[in-house]
Amino acid sequence: MNSQNNNAVTGRWEKLVEWCQRHCTPYTYAIVVAVIIGVASGIAASALKWMIQLMSAIVFHDISLGSNLRLLFCPLLGILLTGIYQRYVVHLNLEHGMERIERELGSGKYNLGARYIFSPMIASTLTLGFGGSAGAEGPIATAGAAIGGRVGRIFKVDDATLKIMIGCGAGAGIAGIFLAPVGGAMFTLELLRLSMSTILVVSLIVACLVSAMTAYVCNGLNYDINFIQTVPFEVKIIVPALVLGVLCGVYSSYYTMIMKRLRGWFESIGNHWVRNLVSGTLLAAAVFFFPTLYGEGYDSLSKLINGEHIVLTHNSLFYELGHSPWLLMAITAGILLCKPIATCSTNSGGGVAGDFAPTLFAGAMTGFLFAMFLNTVFGLDLPTGNIVFIGMAGVMAGTVKAPLMAIFLTAEMADGYQFLLPLMIASATSYCIVTMISRLRAKGTVMPDEKAQA
Repeated sequence: MNSQNNNAVTGRWEKLVEWCQRHCTPYTYAIVVAVIIGVASGIAASALKWMIQLMSAIVFHDISLGSNLRLLFCPLLGILLTGIYQRYVVHLNLEHGMERIERELGSGKYNLGARYIFSPMIASTLTLGFGGSAGAEGPIATAGAAIGGRVGRIFKVDDATLKIMIGCGAGAGIAGIFLAPVGGAMFTLELLRLSMSTILVVSLIVACLVSAMTAYVCNGLNYDINFIQTVPFEVKIIVPALVLGVLCGVYSSYYTMIMKRLRGWFESIGNHWVRNLVSGTLLAAAVFFFPTLYGEGYDSLSKLINGEHIVLTHNSLFYELGHSPWLLMAITAGILLCKPIATCSTNSGGGVAGDFAPTLFAGAMTGFLFAMFLNTVFGLDLPTGNIVFIGMAGVMAGTVKAPLMAIFLTAEMADGYQFLLPLMIASATSYCIVTMISRLRAKGTVMPDEKAQA
């Protein structure tokens, strides 16, 4: 009886879909599907945020000031639990979700099933809730792409449109997790590099807008980063933004180099248990010495960008040493050196997380160090919060190599569109510096071979 009822429901649904396809243009039909993908992706993004916050509250609800040994064990435990979940529960390798989406779109098979909706979210909750130093964008992009593929199949779109819907779902996931619709769209266009078409662009924009608005409502009409803009945009900040862009480009090159080398080292460890233990230990050590590295870091960013510099020493071994500018700069430098190590240990050693939020965090620290150094040494009066905000886009543009996405995502997630010009300057400069350094390295690598051949 149940089988007959299911067949009847399926038959009615197929007739409804066929009727809609006959009476709607492909353009209109794609937009309707994109709206549904946007709503589902926005809800998924909000659910993932809530799950991570709940897990974090359970694990770290009564953490005290000063050294806390829990910071030495919880990040390691999170990596181990995530590894166990991937290998023995879902039997999936969920690491580096962005690369999986690119492979999926390039293969033409589009096999992201329903389990890719929930599995990355659960794995990311274990990783980040226990102290992983990364973001939730990788898992939610994978979940969004799976949602796009699933909805596309339910509405029986053709393969070409199905590819578009998978890209829309991935962008909608990014838009929902960052509350940045244009940033989510730029992610799909810049990083996934889908072929441009009217249907793609319109469907993508619709899906990202709907996802961001859905997540925004579910988030209580609040942004993740509460940027209180006490000092408005002034033209005189353009020169510091340009210099900061150069610094962001240099740091981005360091960040990328450490990430690549450490990832290669982790992948060379054949035993999964050993890899989880080694990466978890590195992560735990970094979080123990610099608790600001814990999790996505949005809470720390909000405090730092609004002048609460005490967040750099809060819950750390350095809390009793005071809060002099030189101490804060030394701690910030240590955080910047350790951030790529902590992030790679999270993402490539068994954890499931994303790579975008860490670059925003590193950019904020770069901007803070830059502003604090100039204000302390040269007696300038740079608005630290504004420089921190600009640095976020600078490092993201340099490391991800997607300047447009970095500009709009940063501006949207903190409601800082009035700083669009300095964001553009810092991002473009950082991207150019990274490109130049990469070319110089490539020449240095190729020349010995060329000489040998000669």
